[in-house]
Amino acid sequence: MSSDTPILPRSPAAGLPGASRLQSIDALRGLVILFMLIDHVRETFYLHHQVPDPMDVSATAPELFFSRLLAHLCAPVFVLLTGLSAFLYGSKYEDGRAAASGFLFKRGLFLVLLEVTVVNFAWTFQFPPTKIFLQVIWAIGLSMLMLSALVWLPRRLIIPLGLLLVAGHNLLDHLHFAPDHALHTLWAVLHDRGWIEVSETLRLRTSYPLLPWIGVIALGYAMGPWFAKGADALQRQRRLLTWGLGLLVGFVLLRATNVYGDKPWVVDDSFLVSAMGFLNITKYPPSLLFLALTLGIGLLLLRAFERRPQMRWLAPLTVFGAAPMFFYVLHLYVLKFLYLGAQAIWGNNQGELFGFGSMWMVWLSTLALGVALYPPVKAFAAFKARRRDIAWLKYL
Repeated sequence: MSSDTPILPRSPAAGLPGASRLQSIDALRGLVILFMLIDHVRETFYLHHQVPDPMDVSATAPELFFSRLLAHLCAPVFVLLTGLSAFLYGSKYEDGRAAASGFLFKRGLFLVLLEVTVVNFAWTFQFPPTKIFLQVIWAIGLSMLMLSALVWLPRRLIIPLGLLLVAGHNLLDHLHFAPDHALHTLWAVLHDRGWIEVSETLRLRTSYPLLPWIGVIALGYAMGPWFAKGADALQRQRRLLTWGLGLLVGFVLLRATNVYGDKPWVVDDSFLVSAMGFLNITKYPPSLLFLALTLGIGLLLLRAFERRPQMRWLAPLTVFGAAPMFFYVLHLYVLKFLYLGAQAIWGNNQGELFGFGSMWMVWLSTLALGVALYPPVKAFAAFKARRRDIAWLKYL
């Protein structure tokens, strides 16, 4: 089970004239929301074809492999934009660091609570739960808590710290602690995906180890001055281009040489299988190469969306990106009820599960769900923008 999840503060001025730099943030967030939707439809109706991490390219159909690969963009982009949006939130206040820190702390606690209650119930439909999956909402929440402290550091320290966590954490891949070791719980949360035994009736699964995500959110926050009001747009776009291409070149060089940053890949007799192997990167925890590829693409998309704000198809993406938490919770419960309904009508047709027979049905269902969910998401986003006097809405 995975959950690439959009839980971010909305860009402060998105939707206002002359705010293409901020509209681009919501548009990018909206795009990866739809990529996430593909993956969650797959996890709901195609779970009889499970994929490990990293994927087994010799046993994974190309259409399944590339659908899953596309979803890899979601979590890194969301976490990066969380840090960026936190900076923009603080920039509205005279004491920006205090405002950002306070918001990050409260929002982080809220997300952790949301993960272990509303989100986990949507996945398991168990109450009381016997298993709690600590997924991307948990990781974003804890990352926000960490960033609430890091914002007090000078930017010149936040940047190298973020780079160190992103680029250096793979050096710790061989460090493991047995379940009975005193450091097992802490290390399972920070870097080593695993189970935490709370009691005889409750287990926690740390699906999203935290350490590299702290680096990503810190780098997103450090990007904030590029998007500040009055910042030079051409310079910002040059920086996005330089860093985006630089990350992709770094990915290609490191991946081609197999020297560091992920599990090695091998050349196969089939060009397609070789290409899949080259792109087959580790998400749990996100390897250096996973983050270089996904963040590189994300930065280039952010630049492209800012440079072409008039493209009509960006408008619906901006709507989805303006109410990410509402969309996330709504789509999880819609998918759960659709699955239970299908199971009740047609029964289990894939062993103990109900499932689709092919990936094209996943894609078609994703399209239908995106269209169906657009009106309620648009209505909520408009309500949220209209009723800024309701303080708690900023957490949704």
